[in-house]
Amino acid sequence: MTSAFDDLLAANRTYADHHALKGFDGIAHAGVAMVTCMDSRIDPLRMIGLEPGDAKILRNPGGRATDQVLVAVVLGVTLLKVRRVMIVQHTRCAMATSTEDELHERIAERTGTDATWMTLGAIEDQERTIREDVHRVRSHPLVPEDISVGGFLYDVDTGLLSPVAES
Repeated sequence: MTSAFDDLLAANRTYADHHALKGFDGIAHAGVAMVTCMDSRIDPLRMIGLEPGDAKILRNPGGRATDQVLVAVVLGVTLLKVRRVMIVQHTRCAMATSTEDELHERIAERTGTDATWMTLGAIEDQERTIREDVHRVRSHPLVPEDISVGGFLYDVDTGLLSPVAES
């Protein structure tokens, strides 16, 4: 019996043959957590010169500091040795190039189902949103003051990060 995942499972077996993180402790060895978009053009670790085991990577549409992301950040800074939190949005992001209504329309066209009950999180102004999310993390009562929080915009065409906000 074949599965839609057979190619991925075969690749995983090859990966497992050289897996180097056996017994890894799960902390962020470089002390970094990155909140970024789920966009497949983003390679979070390599874009900042890190390797598996160095950072906690939190991904969602648009790279937003959602309530669930805040839970992960709190766990990271209190239990997993995270000392720096990066909020990274990117250019040409679908969440920043469409309105909430446009995204709902596109979903309805593809699925035949009204999705207006779902908040998708369209981003009207990326730099403002990055600054707001940096503030949201920085002002969380369970994120200690000695944690550095920065917001960046990643250019998917050049591979460069541009600082937007830091606290």
